[in-house]
Amino acid sequence: MKQLIGIALGATLATAAQAQETVVWWDFLSGGDGVRMKSLIEDFNAAHEGEIAIDATTLEWGVPFYSKVQTSVAVGEAPDIMTYHASRIPLAVSQGVIQPITDADWEQMGLSQEDFAEATWNAVTVDGKQYAVPLDTHPIVLYYNRELLKKAGRLNEDGTPMGLDSREGFEETLAALKDAGVEYPLGSVTADGNFMYRTIYSFMGQQDGELLTDGEFLAGDNAEKLQNALTVLQEWTKNQWQSTYTDYPATVALFTSGEAAMMINGVWEVPTMKDLADEGRLFDWGAVELPVIFDHASTYADSHAFAIPANNGVDEGTAKRDAVLEVMSWISKNSLFWATAGHIPANSGVTASEEYSQMEPNATYSSLTANMIFDPQSEFSGVAGPMFDVMSTYFVPTLNGEMDPAKAVEEIQYELNDM
Repeated sequence: MKQLIGIALGATLATAAQAQETVVWWDFLSGGDGVRMKSLIEDFNAAHEGEIAIDATTLEWGVPFYSKVQTSVAVGEAPDIMTYHASRIPLAVSQGVIQPITDADWEQMGLSQEDFAEATWNAVTVDGKQYAVPLDTHPIVLYYNRELLKKAGRLNEDGTPMGLDSREGFEETLAALKDAGVEYPLGSVTADGNFMYRTIYSFMGQQDGELLTDGEFLAGDNAEKLQNALTVLQEWTKNQWQSTYTDYPATVALFTSGEAAMMINGVWEVPTMKDLADEGRLFDWGAVELPVIFDHASTYADSHAFAIPANNGVDEGTAKRDAVLEVMSWISKNSLFWATAGHIPANSGVTASEEYSQMEPNATYSSLTANMIFDPQSEFSGVAGPMFDVMSTYFVPTLNGEMDPAKAVEEIQYELNDM
């Protein structure tokens, strides 16, 4: 009898073990992002114990990640789910490395277009099909040191910098900071054209400029709008309002040390600021939407999203698909914690919550979702893509005052269209 009970119990345990679905996961999230995502994964696994378990691996960001994805899909060894930049979706579709998210999938996840900002939804849509579930939007913002702004007489009563509504007003703030003895009124990543693309594209968007129109780069007056953006930034350099030939780590160091009063950087640096402040090693700081330098507010953004690889020759099966959909749905609906990484959750239900409205500086700059612009939809676009590389070559010398903006635009226009 005991033997029969033992056999029955063993069979039950075996069935339970077989019922748990393991979801193989790849991401490119490190630093503060990575810590928070690992915590979310732990929470998911705890909530789905015995049903679904995420087996996560973090790979190197950028070209190495996307090259590995392409190779693994081709040989049928891709993960079940992966993080992806929305800006890379058109290229991924042309390469055949990701699957569409079908109407039935969205219904099963309990998500729909209404749960996302229009620009974010459109960024993962190609030819009327959706290819990813957006997790966040991660724009660039203006970080600022309230103490230095107050010393320069350029701090509003609400604790934000003066002059955010016009070029004239913002340049008055830059000049006042310089006159007050601040070495760098603005810290910018001027040694990396790939990063500065974000600021330049934002300033183009403030003029309703487009990089790509009907398959042509910088068509019509868009070349002039790019030149306008480059000219402003070069003038800031010549007036010694902006740091020159500064790489990413140095830019963050200039701001956190108090040598730069303001900094343009991604929302992903919010954890850095919060951690330093909690340790008592940072001044009174804030972050807000970019200043309006041209006609209206506009800010570059990208989106971390979840995509399902089109794993060559592999039949994922219904159980696996259901598990993957549950992973994407659960993390989307529980992405409030992800906002502590500085990102703006893509799920509008999360950003509309009372809890999110109390998060700072997130709640202050989250209004920029109404003004954000994504990369043009092209296989040449996207993080670490060829369009970034072409423009980067000319952005660095131009921003640092060593190349005429008109000449830079002429070369950029030729090379982009030559692609």
